[in-house]
Amino acid sequence: MAKIEGFRVKNYRSLKDVSLGRLWNQRDAEPLTPLTVVIGKNGVGKSSLFDAFGFLADCLNSGVEEACDAHGRGGFNRIRTQGQNGSIEFEIYYKEDGNARPITYELSIDLDKSGRPYVLKERLRQRRKGQSRGWPFSFLMLNNGEGVVWVGEQSGQQIDEGKDEFDLFGLMETIKLGGSREESKETEVVELEDKRKLGIATLGSLKKHPRISTFRKFIEGWYLSYFTPDAARSLPLAGPQKHLNIHGDNLGNVVQFMEREHPKRFNSILSRIAEKIPGICEIDTEKTNDGRLLLRFNDEGFVDPFYAQQMSDGTLKVFAYLLLLEDPSPPPFLCIEEPENGLYHKLLESLAREFREHATGRKGGSQVFITTHQPYFVDSLEPDEVWIMEKNTNGFSVIRRASDDQLVTNMVAEGLPLGGLWYSDYLDVKQSNAL
Repeated sequence: MAKIEGFRVKNYRSLKDVSLGRLWNQRDAEPLTPLTVVIGKNGVGKSSLFDAFGFLADCLNSGVEEACDAHGRGGFNRIRTQGQNGSIEFEIYYKEDGNARPITYELSIDLDKSGRPYVLKERLRQRRKGQSRGWPFSFLMLNNGEGVVWVGEQSGQQIDEGKDEFDLFGLMETIKLGGSREESKETEVVELEDKRKLGIATLGSLKKHPRISTFRKFIEGWYLSYFTPDAARSLPLAGPQKHLNIHGDNLGNVVQFMEREHPKRFNSILSRIAEKIPGICEIDTEKTNDGRLLLRFNDEGFVDPFYAQQMSDGTLKVFAYLLLLEDPSPPPFLCIEEPENGLYHKLLESLAREFREHATGRKGGSQVFITTHQPYFVDSLEPDEVWIMEKNTNGFSVIRRASDDQLVTNMVAEGLPLGGLWYSDYLDVKQSNAL
């Protein structure tokens, strides 16, 4: 299962410079866990961090200018950190599987002379097989839509970050002139037609660039949940669909698919629903005369079924999350903002365990990233799974891992629930320092 081990974002909304987990130049840091949960008060930047992942996915799928305007972001100047003139930057450190060599992706976005957002820099780097020291080799380097890419799975250019900026255009000229550099045989000059599109979007579609292709597919597979119960109450056209979409308005279509193709998995969902929501004994679909699809919930105490339009927000959310976690081909990265909204508080610990079992399962579930402000949900988590986000005195977001506080780790080891410690302000940085 592919896994993000570290993530860094600069100049994105309140995230002036925020890092989580391990990066290529911070190898001593602990990587992100399969289940990662960010907690904090309202307004500290949790939604901005959630949206940073969505922004990256939108950049790949639509281009950077469209991504700046999507989902009500309001354009580049609205999402760049106030008071900052530099580019918006992202860094992802990930592994395709547990034994794979990590890959780092770096992206910088800025405004061109006409005031439109474009890709300023883009880079992919990876250590060679057997290399345990030194700088990773860059196998894609683009500046202003021009640069070089190394073909295959092994080659690349090693760059000493401690020296002056690497002469990328000098290397490009050497390759164009057919120079004697050994690596020029494996290197291609790249000049993108549209600087507002990511290089990985174009090069990742070519078979001769397997590392870029794999990384592109990884991001394309991300699932960021914008689920709303009202969307799940809509009446879609009948027809089975494999995956739940980001809003959940095809919930009934996915039920159709699971009933037909994976009845055992679907029965497992029903049994878990029955444990969490009393009375629900069956969930199925009904096709109307005009081809619409009704989602039906059968309650043990009633003869006639209830339809999705009559069900509570909490019931629809729990059902949608369980359906998502039982996807036969789950997304590599699953991101959910505040799953607790509308749910009974005693369901939250159970839901947290469901997410962890999915993320750590042997069958290769998704890596799960969640933001929350509900202590009952946090009660079922371990300190290394939880990151605490706060605002510093300048108004910018800062983040730290709960397990970095030895006192908190010791109290959890003694049996005190982490959510309870948070509720009692033991995770607050001022309280922690006082103790």
